Amino acid sequence: MNSDDRRVPSGTPGLDEVLQGGFLSGQTGIINGGPGTGKTVLALQFLTAADGASLYIGFEEREADIRRNAELLGIDLSDVTILDLSAGGERFFSEDSYTVFPADEVEGEDLLERIATAIDEESPERLVIDPLSELRSLLPDEYQFRRNISSLINELKERGTTTLCTTQPTSGRVEQDLKFLGDLTIEIQRTTDHRSLEVTKFRGSGSADGRHTYRIRSGEGGRVYPKLAPGNFHREHTRDQLSSGLPELDRLLGGGIERGSVTVLSGPSGAGKTTLGSLFLEAAGNRGEQAFGYLFEELESDYLHRSSEINIDIESLVETGAVRIEEIESLAQSPDEFAHHVRTAVEEEDAKIVMIDGITGYRLGLRGDDSQAELTRELHALCRYLKQMGVTVLLLEEVENITGDLSATDEQISYLADNIVFLRYMEIDGGIRKTVGVLKKRFGDFEQSLREMSISEDGVEVGPKLTGMRGILTGIPERTDESG
Repeated sequence: MNSDDRRVPSGTPGLDEVLQGGFLSGQTGIINGGPGTGKTVLALQFLTAADGASLYIGFEEREADIRRNAELLGIDLSDVTILDLSAGGERFFSEDSYTVFPADEVEGEDLLERIATAIDEESPERLVIDPLSELRSLLPDEYQFRRNISSLINELKERGTTTLCTTQPTSGRVEQDLKFLGDLTIEIQRTTDHRSLEVTKFRGSGSADGRHTYRIRSGEGGRVYPKLAPGNFHREHTRDQLSSGLPELDRLLGGGIERGSVTVLSGPSGAGKTTLGSLFLEAAGNRGEQAFGYLFEELESDYLHRSSEINIDIESLVETGAVRIEEIESLAQSPDEFAHHVRTAVEEEDAKIVMIDGITGYRLGLRGDDSQAELTRELHALCRYLKQMGVTVLLLEEVENITGDLSATDEQISYLADNIVFLRYMEIDGGIRKTVGVLKKRFGDFEQSLREMSISEDGVEVGPKLTGMRGILTGIPERTDESG
């Protein structure tokens, strides 16, 4: 975070990180977006963060409505002065002699005078004009509009007033003129279930690239979830090996998995991916290390019950706080929000191991036409961040093929993995059995063989190396010794 004393806090959680410290004092920012995108919410939160006087000039909503709606969002405007320039209903029924709607010239000059008077009287530290584009309809032409607004902005800079103006997208020159006059431009977009925010211009400062999730909640107001930039984070850590708590599995892995590594646990439905991941969580909790399991495809209650049924004691570790299990509703949470959630676990709760179960559920939270490319980008950033913070990562991915050709992952994320552990089914003598093997281990040697794995009420058992058979990976092995 930039500590420049010229910085002005935005008042919106997460936005200062995008702005690399906040707005610059005395500058004018343009917030551009369509109806319902949340421009006014961001502007009002900016005003509430002022140490001195703050002034809101509004053209569309009555003051009472603004204050009531802000209160419902948890925004306290008690210290904010509001200049209400919205059209009153009585004007429609007025018998004014010149016209039902006053002439643009008359209205524009009057409102500009009222704005100037309010600014003189309040001497605000922060100012919002919402929307600035409304003035265009009240002035005779674009030249007069640009001239007056340019004069206003220059005067506000002279006074050291930090200003935000909201605008709506238009097809004419007005929008471009406003963006040109402003020092900062923030674009807000909204789809059916998602808002995003992007800084497209910031004179005198850098900003975080990309579109960042912007969420508005009742009682909480607006919050920005910055896109994760892993290059900004680093923590020193060792490369010691971490045990699964199961000696035969550790032996298969050449001693365990390295701290700060990414391990993909891959296999078809029911093969035991979550079970193996849970072993690592249990082992971490028993070592006294904070572990987090994020469930994208299962309820926490079902997960804890299932673990206890196979003698994996996650529940007692959850009760002591050594292990945290959290359900993630991917359709209601963007990757930016999930990354923020994980960052909080790492930076505030000292998470040492993170399990994400599973990748298919995680993908559902992605937006855009090319979800495969977006999945790769988002997971790459998240895993790189965790690795640089010394956090051990477990990614659980379901593959479609139960038997047949071996596919390490269906989501093309194998390049992210330092270790790939795969599980397969095989059919022997009319019965279905599970096998486990290691396909890749970046930081050391591993056992290049397959072992049978069984899961029962007694727990997980990994047997000796499978010998005397070939074609195990096809799912239908053949015996190679007569005695078998």
